[in-house]
Amino acid sequence: MKLTLARPWLELRLPAPRRVLSWSLVRPGFVTAELILWREVRNADLPEDLDVTAWLRRELAARGRAGAVTMLTSRDLDAFEMTEATADGVTAHCVATVGLSNAERVGTRLDRSGGNWGTINIAVILSAPLSEAAQIEALTIAAQARTAAVIDTRHRLATGTATGTGTDCIALAAPEGHAPFAGLHTAAGEAVGRAVYDAVRRGGQVWMDKVRRKEDVR
Repeated sequence: MKLTLARPWLELRLPAPRRVLSWSLVRPGFVTAELILWREVRNADLPEDLDVTAWLRRELAARGRAGAVTMLTSRDLDAFEMTEATADGVTAHCVATVGLSNAERVGTRLDRSGGNWGTINIAVILSAPLSEAAQIEALTIAAQARTAAVIDTRHRLATGTATGTGTDCIALAAPEGHAPFAGLHTAAGEAVGRAVYDAVRRGGQVWMDKVRRKEDVR
């Protein structure tokens, strides 16, 4: 894999075309892709009447990356985290950008209108071949790890401790295979969980420390 930062883009090139599962803005669901991209934006880039998906597709076409799975964030892309975890010969690589400026506690909603979308965007590359069902299960492990990491940052909201943000996205890439499971009792689940937890926990702490420094200045 190869990671390239050329703002406003962060580009992750997979070792080979892989089946990717995500709910990304461009190319969501199960797709075959070789690239996962982050596009850094500011509020001024996304006026209220903009068709964001059409705009992003134009941006990708102009860059020659129309086939990429692509996520949006207002988080400074320089703050990305990269981690790796291996369990019983199965390896997971994770790249994450972590911002909590639109954090939420699950089951509640705050008014985030007009705010920055400093969300959590995660890409995971797993070495183990998986069935579609197992890949869905692995994605739930990545989401569980993200949530555990956010809780451990102890970011307090009026509604309780944050568990994520309102615009999180996860993309998980793996070779196609027949492994039926990728849960917490499996090597794949352990590797995904540890890699994602470590990346989000580190990135969340960087964000929290930056907010505290700003508060100290005030």
